[in-house]
Amino acid sequence: VFVLLDTMASRKIVKEKGATIEPFEESVAQALADLEASGSEIKAELRELFITSAKEIDVTGGKTAVVLFVPFRLLPKFHKIQTRLVRELEKKFSGKPVIIIAQRRILPREKAGGRLQKQKRPRSRTLTSVHENILDDLVFPTEIVGKRTRFKVDGSRLLRVLLDPKDQQNCEYKTQTFQSVYKKLTGKDIVFEFPFGSE
Repeated sequence: VFVLLDTMASRKIVKEKGATIEPFEESVAQALADLEASGSEIKAELRELFITSAKEIDVTGGKTAVVLFVPFRLLPKFHKIQTRLVRELEKKFSGKPVIIIAQRRILPREKAGGRLQKQKRPRSRTLTSVHENILDDLVFPTEIVGKRTRFKVDGSRLLRVLLDPKDQQNCEYKTQTFQSVYKKLTGKDIVFEFPFGSE
């Protein structure tokens, strides 16, 4: 069922030219417009913010997470209100966890002797860099204090990410969601832990 977006909601999602807006994305855009219109404490900041896409991702325990992709240049502005915005959106989406990630583009590796682009590929557009930045976005505002890669007997890798223990109470219950979303977006196995001595 397609929702007819009002003018304010239609400004809350800007897709690439020719891309179709999915019904779920319409519901997210409408939720953002409703928050802006409701006179909430983040109304002023929301006025200039919009998303580029949104999707639901299945996570452990039969639950679903809502992932919003936002323009990279707007990420710092989303970060300023992220805690409050996520809290309000989670209420609107029946308690489903909401995650905000910047839309980033991965450029293919250059072949020897044949550069595809006029300029050298920036490091920020490499697969490794984009995956690292997705990880930072995923756990924001919690800081990552360490990373370890474990090589399993079968040759596969498991990335262990250590999160700041001072945020353990606030985000420990979200780590399973983080794992599922990261796996879905990157195809990589990951586990989140808190260093000892967090008491």
